[in-house]
Amino acid sequence: MNAGPDDIGSLCDVAGLKVGHYTHPEVPTGCSVVLCEAGAVAGIAVHGAAPGTRDTDLLRPENTVQQVHAVMLTGGSAFGLATADGAMRWLAERGHGFAVGEIRVPIVPAAVLFDLWLHGVDTAPDGAAGRAACEAATASERSRGSVGAGAGATVGKLLGVERAMKGGLGMASVRVGGVTLAAMVAVNPVGDVVDAAGEVVAGTRGADGRPRSAVRALLDGERPGGALAGSATTIGVIATDARLTKAQATKLAQIAHDGLAIAIRPVHTVMDGDVMFALATGAAEVDGDLTLLGAVAAEVVARAIVDAVRAAAAGPSFRIERATEGPVG
Repeated sequence: MNAGPDDIGSLCDVAGLKVGHYTHPEVPTGCSVVLCEAGAVAGIAVHGAAPGTRDTDLLRPENTVQQVHAVMLTGGSAFGLATADGAMRWLAERGHGFAVGEIRVPIVPAAVLFDLWLHGVDTAPDGAAGRAACEAATASERSRGSVGAGAGATVGKLLGVERAMKGGLGMASVRVGGVTLAAMVAVNPVGDVVDAAGEVVAGTRGADGRPRSAVRALLDGERPGGALAGSATTIGVIATDARLTKAQATKLAQIAHDGLAIAIRPVHTVMDGDVMFALATGAAEVDGDLTLLGAVAAEVVARAIVDAVRAAAAGPSFRIERATEGPVG
């Protein structure tokens, strides 16, 4: 889905980044890549209980590698981690990567979300999908909704997947203190998505088919619907064109999770593998003020989450055929 009149910004508003998507032509799944071919300082925070990730330990501040060359967000659960292979080879062919003697090793951390009940293992994004996302990447990408890693995303599964609604991929950006801060999030939580007023935008559907608060339903005596551990997950990237150290990027990723807590209820459950990456390109040639960036990071992430479900709402409908006969969306 392309950006419309309600476009609230893009991760590409951060100078030095490109975004590309691969969306499967037949089933709802895909992957989204953030390219930083010249290298970007990166951090990560994992707050969900069921994460699926690749090459994330090297992002710890005390470890050797200082920059990454791409970040991959993908559907397909753990099978989707193969998309990073395609991105690595695409980057290596162009001479990008961490220098090990004469060898260049592209650094491509990745995180996955679960959408396999909408298709299957055979159609999970693979290395070819990761390469296709890289080929499609531009510095002006503004697509959102049912695209890339958000193509098979769903929300509101806490009381059963048959009550779920569409999730998606959303973006938002702000200009503050002379630098840009932006987020891109693939929204696939067990919980509901709420707006700034706390109203459910998309989530668990009631008998009338309209979204309602799953937490309120639990407080009123309903029981969870038996969703499997690892069956959800919200994954994303918070980025800035300011200069940050690895330690600062790690802290920014940690703070960004507060945006999930603002816009998703409940969040960070045992069924979610929530992961946020942070990227700092340094293209603005300004040292980042983490007090300032941290103060607004959660707001930017929350806006991107709401953007994801609002953009996906107008996309093509689909069913969770492997789990239920009920429609989603």
